[in-house]
Amino acid sequence: MGRRGPPPKPTPLKILASNPGRRPLNEREPKPRQGIPRCPSWLDDEAKRCWNRTVSELKAMGVVTLADTDALAAYCDSWARWKRAVLFLQKNGDVFTTRDELGKVKYIQQWPQVGIARQLLAVLNRYQAELGLTPASRSRVNVNYGDSSTPGIAEMLGMA
Repeated sequence: MGRRGPPPKPTPLKILASNPGRRPLNEREPKPRQGIPRCPSWLDDEAKRCWNRTVSELKAMGVVTLADTDALAAYCDSWARWKRAVLFLQKNGDVFTTRDELGKVKYIQQWPQVGIARQLLAVLNRYQAELGLTPASRSRVNVNYGDSSTPGIAEMLGMA
């Protein structure tokens, strides 16, 4: 059986929100190394373009770490595959007809790319939420953009 309820909020975000639940904070939470992850060489060209665009945005938001490499690679690879499926469907439509030996229509069938695109979109939505790439997921994140009067996440985590 899976875990119930919403995923736990990271400790630095609880601190920034003044710990509204007043529950004890996890002082042993892992602290990933800060930095910009390198794009894996095995990604195809479209996935690399997605990588550069996504990492640039995450860097601007101040939320990317070296620990994000694998999740970003999986996201970008899924995005490139989803785009290929969508481009195929734009060119060929969602369905095709099969014909018998005499050329009569036997039945109309959906291209496999319809299911592929649908499944990859669900995967992409989950990654986008985890990486803070949707408006709803960003609304749950607070980032300090240089207000020197309050400590930033890096300072709270002991990384600055």
